[in-house]
This record gives sequence, structure tokens and C-alpha cells, in this order.
Amino acid sequence: MSRVGRVERTTKETSVTVEIDLDGTGRVDVSTGVGFFDHMLDQLGRHGLFDLAVKTEGDLHIDSHHTIEDTALAIGAAFRQALGDKSGIVRFANASVPLDESLARVTVDLSGRPYLVHQEPAGMAPMIGSYDTTMTRHILESFVAQAQVALHVEVPYGRNAHHIVECQFKALARALRYASEIDPRQTGIPSTKGAL
Repeated sequence: MSRVGRVERTTKETSVTVEIDLDGTGRVDVSTGVGFFDHMLDQLGRHGLFDLAVKTEGDLHIDSHHTIEDTALAIGAAFRQALGDKSGIVRFANASVPLDESLARVTVDLSGRPYLVHQEPAGMAPMIGSYDTTMTRHILESFVAQAQVALHVEVPYGRNAHHIVECQFKALARALRYASEIDPRQTGIPSTKGAL
């Protein structure tokens, strides 16, 4: 069974192509024009063991918002497409990942219902290079909206903005990997509703 998703999204602001293979080996080829965001997507693919290809051309002469937002929407849509009818998946998972002084805890339900709870330390540095740190929440919101998953992300402590954001992406990768894996004991869709 091939669990691959491919999405092309084109607007007046951006052109995005995303391909994801949920059963990959963590092979990543990402180019958005926003260096730190590329670094985070690399974490997502490598630690999720997803083969992930992302090519985004956006209106970076304005700022990085549209580029990051539309990429996150396309990744969410491709992830949902790759899951198919979700037959046989584990469905629920969590992961905790430290990065030096920071810790991220992520819990996910591949429920078919989009919902985000997001908490990170107050007073973070506003920028990491050209990356606006307020975009992390928006990336997760955009991903959740298209992937249609319930996602809880908590960073209870941390000082360095780079570490605070990066541990979130690493924990997200692990939680998505575990939730989307095929459970050999699960013969159908893991829901009393019969659909996710």
C-alpha cells in the first residue's frame, strides 16, 4: 500500500509543491527561501522518517508570512491525502523531545477533526534570522486545518528561541510518525464511528 501525498497550491502570492511519503526513510529536499523554516521542515521529515519534498516560491519581497503559511497548508493537505482512509493506523501518539534547556511535548489524534492547543514560553525573541517566531503557532494552525488532526503542543520551559521552536518540530515529527504507523493488530479504521 502506497501512502504518498502530492499537493500543488498556486495563488497570486505563492506557488507550492509538496510530496510526502509516510513510509519513507527521512529523505528531505526542501526549498522555501526562508532558511530557518527549511531547517524546521528538515527536522519534520528526518525525525518523522517521512520522505518530504517541498518547493515554494513566494512573495518574500513583502515578507515570509504567505510563503510559510501556504507551505504549511500544502503539507497538511498532502499528509491527509497520504493517510488515505486511515485503515490500520495507530491514530493516537505523543512524543517529548528535549533540546538543551527546552522541552516540547506533542500529542496528536489523527481524528479527522482539526483542533490546536499551543503553548510556548512567553517573552521569546521575536526573530530567528528572517523567521518571525509568532509564525510557529500559525504553521501548526495551517497544518491542522488541512491535515484535519487534533494537535496539542506544549513547551513548558525554554530560553533560546531556536531551541524552543526546533524541539516542537522534532516532537511533532515523532508524534506524527507514531500515530500514522500501521498497527499490525488493527484490521480496520480505529474508531467506533467506522470513519476518521
